[in-house]
Amino acid sequence: MRIAIVNDMPLATAALSRVIALAAQHEIAWTARDGAEAVKRCAADRPDLILMDLVMPGMDGVEATRQIMASTPCAILIVTASVDGNSAKTFTAMGYGAMDAVDLPRLGSNDPVADAEPLLKKITSLSRLVGGKARPLPLGRSAGLPPLVAIGASAGGPAALSALLLGLPRGFPAAVVIVQHVDERFAESMADWLNQHSTLPVRLAQEGDLLTPGTVLLAGTSDHLVIGPGRHIQYAAEPREEIYRPSINVLFQSICTAWTGSAIGVLLTGMGSDGARGLKALRDHGHHTIAQDSATSAVFGMPKAAAAMSAAVDILPLEKIAPALVNLVGGNES
Repeated sequence: MRIAIVNDMPLATAALSRVIALAAQHEIAWTARDGAEAVKRCAADRPDLILMDLVMPGMDGVEATRQIMASTPCAILIVTASVDGNSAKTFTAMGYGAMDAVDLPRLGSNDPVADAEPLLKKITSLSRLVGGKARPLPLGRSAGLPPLVAIGASAGGPAALSALLLGLPRGFPAAVVIVQHVDERFAESMADWLNQHSTLPVRLAQEGDLLTPGTVLLAGTSDHLVIGPGRHIQYAAEPREEIYRPSINVLFQSICTAWTGSAIGVLLTGMGSDGARGLKALRDHGHHTIAQDSATSAVFGMPKAAAAMSAAVDILPLEKIAPALVNLVGGNES
């Protein structure tokens, strides 16, 4: 991986550079002495991973993380003198999209290799998660299955869904399934409305529907929409304890257990935390995940919850989500 270092202490930057040099598969992309410089450098040359200090003069690491994740998102690992001593800043930065945190290796250590081990383990773990994210996903990891895009939304969702769907071209080769928190009495009219604001056909999902490329299926009952065996849609009453019906978490988790093709999870604006846990499960299963950013969310609840648990590979403004999906799975105008 190409790794950037953001730290105002030359000794710390040198120490981190030596840690990176211990692993031949990694290289230093660039260094920055404060958050403002990091934002500019990232915009000009986005690395695979940023090692971000928290406490710096001028723009600190929290604000730098917020700005980077809003404009040119990439993986950020907080590396600071004391994670415990900076817990409030650490959790705030993770809320903005930082993936993890680790203490800075001791400067002037008698055993620098041993002291570097926790940081190297974090870097190795993150490299497995983000190493291939810039490449388009294969069109199905199982023969005959198209890619699947699963979208969850709540408060502010109809407008966000409309904008996203308008950005997907005709010929989009993925199947699309949506759970929007809405009373089932209004689901059909919402599907009709979205169909008028989409380049792709949108309709209510029916029990047994086949997931097909270029078609958008919207959850239409108060039961949970789930992916069944093969490419079929099902509705399930369980789990009954879920507050939201249908639940975005249940949809996302069903993909982890029943879908053998490639998938992308997208979590849009909404109140609460539904979808965050399911998005994390998708990411842990190797699927690409996207959350809407704070600036474009009507309610930055669900995406924020996802960011806090590092569930999203990308945190993007709404207008960049459709282009990201096209880049990941391809798509042609027709």
